[in-house]
Amino acid sequence: MSFRKEHHQNLKVTTDFETAGSNFNEYSFDELKNIWRDTLNKGIHGICFSMYEEGQGPGDMVSEEQVEKRIEILKPYTKWVRSFSCIEGNEYIPKVAKKHGIKTMVGAWLGSDLEKNEVEIQALIELGNQGLVDIAAVGNEVLYRDELSIAQLISYINRVKAALPQVEVGYVDAYYKFSKYPELVEACDVILSNCYPFWEGCPIDYSIHHMQKMFHQAQRVSQGKKVIITETGWPNKGGVEGGAIPSDINAMKYFINTQVWSANDNIDIFYFSSFDESWKVGAEGDVGAYWGLWDKDEKLKYH
Repeated sequence: MSFRKEHHQNLKVTTDFETAGSNFNEYSFDELKNIWRDTLNKGIHGICFSMYEEGQGPGDMVSEEQVEKRIEILKPYTKWVRSFSCIEGNEYIPKVAKKHGIKTMVGAWLGSDLEKNEVEIQALIELGNQGLVDIAAVGNEVLYRDELSIAQLISYINRVKAALPQVEVGYVDAYYKFSKYPELVEACDVILSNCYPFWEGCPIDYSIHHMQKMFHQAQRVSQGKKVIITETGWPNKGGVEGGAIPSDINAMKYFINTQVWSANDNIDIFYFSSFDESWKVGAEGDVGAYWGLWDKDEKLKYH
């Protein structure tokens, strides 16, 4: 079957228990690329901002010009960008995004270094006072990494809420962490949930249904607050994780089905990620470098 734009516009994510998502088996690789590209061209809710070029990594200072170049690439496709830190050049992300009319979820990176946490928190508050923060994400998976206690984390959240009453404030972690800590849910204005079927070894054919279950688990304990998926994605290269296989076809399928579900059910999703980043090969293995919609040289993967 040749690619037809009207077919893509009518794609629906099914609610079948085992195979939620559209069946792409009837399409050739080139036809799937066309659907993927059309999905991106229609626009997405949000994307995680990949900061570092080849040879760079956390701890390196990044220039405003570098941020500007990448924001300009993303601008035609997304309404929101998400950043992960407020220092070492990350503070330019919300500034440049706002200049281009893009909304911002701005993250303060927290860990076991309490002095550095103070720098991050103060920088986040400063950006918020400048009107550059639409949603503040106070920490990212710091409970998952076991680097702060729940009491310490909630104290940081409450400080930011008190300093920025005009800004929605939340915390990002794996979806199941919010079931464990109702006091965390209570402290947050919005629930920021990472949902990765890939990292749970889920085969691609069941991945969208699995992500929906992750989302609904967070939603059930959200105390009526909005749940946003702050990270989800699928790599196109690297090692296998259980039944989850990185490949170009699987990465395209996952992106398309994610965006169709997001549009059909009005789910706010920040896709991970914008650009491939070689530094991420550490704890994640070689697969860590291949989550971008664009490659490390800022070329769209399936053009």
